[in-house]
Amino acid sequence: MLSADDFRLIETDIPEPGDGEILVRNVYLSCDPTQRGWMTRDTYLPAIPIGDVIRSFAGGEVVQSKHPLYQPGQRVYGWFGWQDFAVARPSETTPVFVIPPGFSLATGSSVLGLTGMTAYFGLLKVGQPKAGETVVVSGAAGATGSTVGQIAKIFGCRAVGIAGGAEKCRYLTQELGFDAAVDYKSENLVTALRRACPSGIDVFFDNVGGASLEVALTLLAMHARVVICGAISTYGDQAPGPGPRNYMNLLTRRARMEGFLALDYFDRAAEAHAALSGWLREGKLKDRVDVIEGFENAPAALGRLFAGANFGKQLVKIAQEAG
Repeated sequence: MLSADDFRLIETDIPEPGDGEILVRNVYLSCDPTQRGWMTRDTYLPAIPIGDVIRSFAGGEVVQSKHPLYQPGQRVYGWFGWQDFAVARPSETTPVFVIPPGFSLATGSSVLGLTGMTAYFGLLKVGQPKAGETVVVSGAAGATGSTVGQIAKIFGCRAVGIAGGAEKCRYLTQELGFDAAVDYKSENLVTALRRACPSGIDVFFDNVGGASLEVALTLLAMHARVVICGAISTYGDQAPGPGPRNYMNLLTRRARMEGFLALDYFDRAAEAHAALSGWLREGKLKDRVDVIEGFENAPAALGRLFAGANFGKQLVKIAQEAG
């Protein structure tokens, strides 16, 4: 697992943007499970080189701009990394998103950022839920999971969350409107999920992998869809573990299991932003952020994800928002 000894805080001069670039002052750094993979090995992105800035999304404010589409003072979100100031060159592969008016930088770095896009495209485009179906999401009290369940409810589905602890389960059902929540720490997962999903699981949105994936495969309904978003339970493993033993249920249930990356949908980000911001304004979607203050606390904040200590989107606040 990660420790403070794996990180070093380095001070350098603030860089100057070149033509086509912007200088951003970061306010919120994002903590996401996928960063653990980026630090370890080549995945869908090259591994972060030893000694390089930690790759991450962040929310901040444009300080200088030599790009015609961005102006100083704009609040933006993008691949800015764990640093106070970042020079960014907006492009199709490294987009810089302008946060819609009326929303805080924290929300722009959470449900209107990578979190929201992951939930939106993963559920609606890969999971393809239909009204009346049962959608189960693991890691349901986390940033992506909680958004997935709420979107499922917006589209007329039953939403069932898997989370750790009674407090998180109450949050899902009493505040976010999930139909049921299963506490994997105190309940038998097979028994509890079978009770919560009497007609089986139509869509399983997996953020955790491991045992919860195996159980979900056992309870699939006919023509179910399994959406592979992540597998946080395995990210600290030294070697790949065995695959799910009951994957043949995909055959007998005529089901489909598919992985996806939100990066594949960046060219459609405007669609997600319009829908998510609309639901937020209508009160149909709630955003919860878990903020740790202080740049020096970023490594510990990232570690909270792997201990299940975060409640909602984990952010690190390193500066005050202007105004």
